[in-house]
Amino acid sequence: MAAKLENFGFWLTRTFATSKEKNRQWPHVPGKYFVKNLKAPVAVTTLGSVKLAAEISIAAPDQMCIVGKVETENIGIEKVIKNSIANSNIRFLLMVGNESPMHLPGATFKALFKKGINEKGEIIDSPGMRPVLPNTTAEEVNRFSDQLELVDMIGCMDINKISEKIVELASVSPGAYKAPSLSTGVNTASTTTVSAVYHDPKKIKLDKAGYFVIFIQNSDILVEHYSNREELLRIISGDNARDIYLTIVDNGWVGHLDHACYLGKELVRAELSIKKGFEFEQDHA
Repeated sequence: MAAKLENFGFWLTRTFATSKEKNRQWPHVPGKYFVKNLKAPVAVTTLGSVKLAAEISIAAPDQMCIVGKVETENIGIEKVIKNSIANSNIRFLLMVGNESPMHLPGATFKALFKKGINEKGEIIDSPGMRPVLPNTTAEEVNRFSDQLELVDMIGCMDINKISEKIVELASVSPGAYKAPSLSTGVNTASTTTVSAVYHDPKKIKLDKAGYFVIFIQNSDILVEHYSNREELLRIISGDNARDIYLTIVDNGWVGHLDHACYLGKELVRAELSIKKGFEFEQDHA
């Protein structure tokens, strides 16, 4: 079932998507970052402390270039690498905030600077769950570890101390990295961006597997599964969207990828209505 949905997704992309190049300013790789001073030498990661990044962006001195969270030991680290080597002014990566449990990006950064990656793109001796960089080359990793110095303040949530450290590091910066900025691999400014194409909501192709009616009962989400002949096939109940939609997908009760996306969206809305206390009314497909 999963393979069929995946293949259908590739067909949708080829058939309905349009591709075009978009010129991006630095940072090249998109993400939730806060840029202070493009020419400053210090980049800061708050690791798993998401709100801390916004707080630092407001209070940090001009010697800070950029700040953002890094919650994962793979994609998150790849974004830091690619954006850093695309700006030769960055010479320090300051790690603050609390580690992201299980993923351990801070410890993974340490392993990366110490031992690099193997031929499979795995970060050697990282304690993270999946410390692999499939979109990053050895050249990029080497450039990253040579250009930047890793500074460990993991666990620090004190913005004043973090700001003082940023100023201190900037005072001993060796200046911009001598080699030109390196922008290679995927997720750079040259990456193709796919723009979504308008789909008329009135043109709906029925899913042969049937349709779903979602409603709330007490603190549970109930999903009635009907055939296209209005026959009630089953009722799925649960207290969270994820368990319900995975149960539906695992059992092959949804046949179209777009229908699965719609179902997931509506189930998340239903779950939020329970948590936030607003009335849930299912949207049309």
